[in-house]
Amino acid sequence: MTRLNVVREGQGPFVVLSHALGCDLHMWDAVAAQLARAHTVLRYDHRNHGASDVVPGALRIETLAQDAAELIQREAGGEPVHFVGLSMGGMTAQALAVRHPELLKTVVIANSAAHYPDQAPWRARAETVNAKGVAAVAPGAVARWLTPAFAATPEGAVAAMALHDTLVRTNAQGYIESCNAVAAIDFRESNHRVAVPTLVIGGLQDEATPMAMSEAMVSAIPGARLATIDAAHISAVERPVEFTQLLIDFWRSL
Repeated sequence: MTRLNVVREGQGPFVVLSHALGCDLHMWDAVAAQLARAHTVLRYDHRNHGASDVVPGALRIETLAQDAAELIQREAGGEPVHFVGLSMGGMTAQALAVRHPELLKTVVIANSAAHYPDQAPWRARAETVNAKGVAAVAPGAVARWLTPAFAATPEGAVAAMALHDTLVRTNAQGYIESCNAVAAIDFRESNHRVAVPTLVIGGLQDEATPMAMSEAMVSAIPGARLATIDAAHISAVERPVEFTQLLIDFWRSL
């Protein structure tokens, strides 16, 4: 079994937080600190990221969903969880919702996509990392992750540096395989079968996964709701208070 690095905090209903490509569980620091006041918060590093195992070979998002299912079964003892995924974590959520609905109370898909009609940018990124290492793509990635206005603040500059350093530390081959997994997603059909209460969060300034991608997921997933947040791609870092409030409002509304 793939060993995943997990951090558990707080007491209450279970919430699992699943991070973006090239990040780690610290992406959720500010959100987790708020949620842990009234929830048991489980954060983890995806395989090939952070302090989790690097697993050689090709990867599919469905494998990340299976990793998440095993983590929930192990850590939550069979109790259904609120699963919150951002970007690659949101893709993991889409695969998990169809395969293991019994493990889920709700699903939140933030700053994510169900399909990429054009995989060429992903292939180009993987080729760059293969030739020059992750550091070659890190500045461009972080520039897409946060709005320029936020990155120009003292708090934003610290956040940008932390995200950059985490990305650069990511195993290059693991990152390439994860890139390929993200590029290959296609949940357009399976999303019609999602039966778990779902919130989709779209970033108003997200160029990596524009609002149209969030709207497409909402129209495919039965009963899904759409919320917006005035942020770029890693909205949970840029606007953690607003992000957490969207989660709590959604859970309370059910």
